[in-house]
Amino acid sequence: MIKLPSFRLRIALLSAALAGTTLVGFGAVSWFQIYNAKISRLDAELLNHLMRATPKLPPRGEPPENQGKESRPSRWQFYEDSLSDAFGTNTKTPIAILVLDANGNILYQSNSLPADVEVNRLLLELLQLIPLAPPPQRESPPPSNRNVGPPPFLRPRPPQFVTEQTAKAAWRIGATKFPNAQVGIAVNLQAVDQEMAIIQNIFLVSIPGSLLLVAVGAWLVSGGALRPIHQLTGVIQQVTVKGLDQRIPIGTTDVEFVELIQVFNLMLERLERSFTQASRFSGDAAHELKTPLTILQGELERTLQQVDPGSEVQQRLSNLLDEVRRLSGIIRKLLLLSLADAGKMSLYLVEVDMSELLKEMLEDVEMLAPHLTVQTDFADGLRLQGDRDLLIQVLQNLFSNAIKYNLANGWIKIRTHQTQTTLHVTIANASKDIPVSDAYGARERDRIFDRFYRGDPARTRNIEGIGLGLSLAREIARAHHGDLTLDSTFGQTAFTLTLPMKGAGSRGQEN
Repeated sequence: MIKLPSFRLRIALLSAALAGTTLVGFGAVSWFQIYNAKISRLDAELLNHLMRATPKLPPRGEPPENQGKESRPSRWQFYEDSLSDAFGTNTKTPIAILVLDANGNILYQSNSLPADVEVNRLLLELLQLIPLAPPPQRESPPPSNRNVGPPPFLRPRPPQFVTEQTAKAAWRIGATKFPNAQVGIAVNLQAVDQEMAIIQNIFLVSIPGSLLLVAVGAWLVSGGALRPIHQLTGVIQQVTVKGLDQRIPIGTTDVEFVELIQVFNLMLERLERSFTQASRFSGDAAHELKTPLTILQGELERTLQQVDPGSEVQQRLSNLLDEVRRLSGIIRKLLLLSLADAGKMSLYLVEVDMSELLKEMLEDVEMLAPHLTVQTDFADGLRLQGDRDLLIQVLQNLFSNAIKYNLANGWIKIRTHQTQTTLHVTIANASKDIPVSDAYGARERDRIFDRFYRGDPARTRNIEGIGLGLSLAREIARAHHGDLTLDSTFGQTAFTLTLPMKGAGSRGQEN
């Protein structure tokens, strides 16, 4: 089964993913907007400088010799240098210029750049795509003033702007055609690319940092939001026999969890009331039945002594006495279990020699089941603080089960293991395998400590018992702050009694 990450972690990751998608999208859009804004501003400057080239162009119709004078390379060189200063900030930005006359002859071209040949080719290609500018329109002057007056205004074609990539750099090219000349200017985009690289690096650093802050913030916020759930979980973990009085305060709880906590508190209240009633009933019933059963047992014993030995009446009275004693044992176990359920099982703690108790149990096994092989592995002097009578009852139950559920000519093994803090007593016996699940699909090995549970009737129909022994034995072990566990393997059943070496529980005589 695939284990999903925690809900809190998923909230943090989803928040970071959502914020990351938003920030990356915002960063990409912002980057392109800034880049387009810079290109638009560069185009505006290019348009302005293209218009500034108009006074340097010769009037249309002038003889070539005059055109040459008006378009001396020194003037265009000065113009190119001024453009480089105008587009540059701290350093001069590489600029390329190409000026052609109306017939396509080169009037000026840049020669200072290593990539001028390729840039000039791009300028020429762009100029060829622009149609010729229309001739100037003006009214015919009077005959007396035919050769007087300023030249007509030169209306250029709308400029065109493109971005072209050469082998070494990217260029923004603007070109237009006047009626008497053609002008193209190319500006290296190195400065723009550097500025955009700086902005990109800022995004690359700030976006992951922002995502980390969002993830940490979502983790902290989700932790605060889930605090009532953790509080509820903590109370649920404490719902035991001694923790049914736990309640979750509602005063500082978020309104979204108020209804859930109210329902849970009401459930605990009903559970506590029902458990108290059931525990009180079983304890009171066992207490009330104890006295009449004791009286009945005494009367049967007295009557049994007065009848003729070997008579039918004696036999019937003996059977009745056995049943009364069996009922007395059941009542005593139920009373102890009710006290354990209520957390009121008192322990009279004394120093108990577990080695001596095990030896006494072994003597009983030899008398009750001489056909079984007994193997022991425990040392002398295993002493601890505990209730001697209750521990004897636990050992009697374990040894009784080891005899009743053993195989013919089987075996019993007793071994102990002692540490600085605990004592482990394991009692194993040869037996049939305990099935993993019963007819209802429940794990029989887990239900073996349930009250009145006796497992498969086919295996236990000829075995006496009511199914309270193991449950009571585990409650006694837990009252000593220990435990009783089952370790069933192929061909054997083993119970391990774990007890602390130091005393646990409250001193006091059991009621």
